[in-house]
Amino acid sequence: MRKSIPNGVWPTMLTPLTNSNEIDYRVLEDLVEWYLEKQVDGLFAVCQSSEMFFLSLDERIGIARRVVKAVSGQIPVIASGHISDNMAGQVREVQAIADTGVDAVVLVTNRLAEEGESEDIWKRNAERLMNEVPDVPFGLYECPYPYKRILSKDLMKWCDATGRILFLKDTCCDVKQMQEKVESVGGAKLKIFNANAATLLESLKSGVSGYSGVMANFHPELYVWLTREWFREAEAAQELQAFLGVASLIERQLYPINAKYYLQLEGLDISLVSRTPNSRDLTCSERYEVEQLHELSRQYCDRFRLN
Repeated sequence: MRKSIPNGVWPTMLTPLTNSNEIDYRVLEDLVEWYLEKQVDGLFAVCQSSEMFFLSLDERIGIARRVVKAVSGQIPVIASGHISDNMAGQVREVQAIADTGVDAVVLVTNRLAEEGESEDIWKRNAERLMNEVPDVPFGLYECPYPYKRILSKDLMKWCDATGRILFLKDTCCDVKQMQEKVESVGGAKLKIFNANAATLLESLKSGVSGYSGVMANFHPELYVWLTREWFREAEAAQELQAFLGVASLIERQLYPINAKYYLQLEGLDISLVSRTPNSRDLTCSERYEVEQLHELSRQYCDRFRLN
């Protein structure tokens, strides 16, 4: 496992499923290759976009292991699958995911304290879990389900001081809060990745390390360009940010079905099967919206290419 992780773009991976609702490992490997071709900096497997709350532990282990194998060391892989409510179940999950060879195991922040409980309780539970699985590097994810627990700047400072937490997927969607978190950790070890497309450029200016959100399942190469070139080409970056912010409204459609449809337009042999929404609920007009986004994305990708 790595002692640090790179800045940049970390897609929250989808889970391809067969028509019989089983994990399609062949397409999963194709999807990893697609991400690699787009030059992403890391992969966040077994997350909410992966429908982890609807996967068995064996399935979560299988996905993490296959992604690590498919990446073959080219970029780091982190994974969650941290969905249990009780400590014994969480320890079992964390150890099982760690054993797949991922570079960090991502803890879901709302699993370490009940809604309304204090950050002191959160810290005690986090310490207990980390003590149960020594030597495992961690990440954190402010997952919206079943409730969103946003970490304070003081708690972020504590997390950084543990020396074992490398990654935060931040979902506060507030640039000021993200800047306070960045300042509290210093950016040397614990890195903060913005999940929100509309605030990405401003958050990068505030010291955020990159992007980890659902829109990296549509046009990740545009996010790669923005995270790598924004400070060199300020005017172009602002134009691209405007497109990415508006394009991200498609998140409000039938996700992840719409992302899988977009990937079909990209040439991947991925089904629209999901364990949460029903693909039949993707309307005719929504399909047109995805197709139009794909057409516009191709035009922007032609303009914003990395050297």
